[in-house]
Amino acid sequence: MCKGLSQLPATCLKSAKDIKHKISHLLQKPEPLTVESKPSKEKTNSAAKRTLGAVDVAKWRESFSHLLKSDMGRAVFSSFLRSEFSEENLKFWEACEEYKKSPESQLQNRAIKIYQQYIEADAPYEVNLDAATRDLTKQNVQLACPTCFDEAQRMIHLLMEKDSYRRFLHSSLFQDLCPTKATQKGDGEVTVAGGA
Repeated sequence: MCKGLSQLPATCLKSAKDIKHKISHLLQKPEPLTVESKPSKEKTNSAAKRTLGAVDVAKWRESFSHLLKSDMGRAVFSSFLRSEFSEENLKFWEACEEYKKSPESQLQNRAIKIYQQYIEADAPYEVNLDAATRDLTKQNVQLACPTCFDEAQRMIHLLMEKDSYRRFLHSSLFQDLCPTKATQKGDGEVTVAGGA
């Protein structure tokens, strides 16, 4: 032990070790599950947002498309992706879905924003695309039609489905939601643990 540390009282050393342990635990622990859904027109109470039907969770296990169709499913999956530092994939997929619903007059501006945010080299949330798909998307953005991101979105969807989704199903985050391991209410609902 260092000469300076040996002269400190034992209580100080114990406190320092406790603090070190807590910090290392916080660094390893994924962020708590939070539901970050877009503001809806109708307000729902926080308890309703945090309650899942066992059927919903079972459907998420059934297929990746069921997971993506569910707002709560995407929120839980997003939490998992955040813990793996790959949340940009889902954000890009969602941005593409929103883009397809854009009025024609806004397509060009939105296409450029999505390209700059997710696809171009050194983009703030750059997704992992091969050079051919990246080049094709760059050309498509100049046309700014509703389908200009289809190939890039398909590639990211496939990446999430074959890679992240499989790990998600085996993650403690998902396992804790499964009806056999989660807290069940009498009516078949599963309560999601997490912040208020």
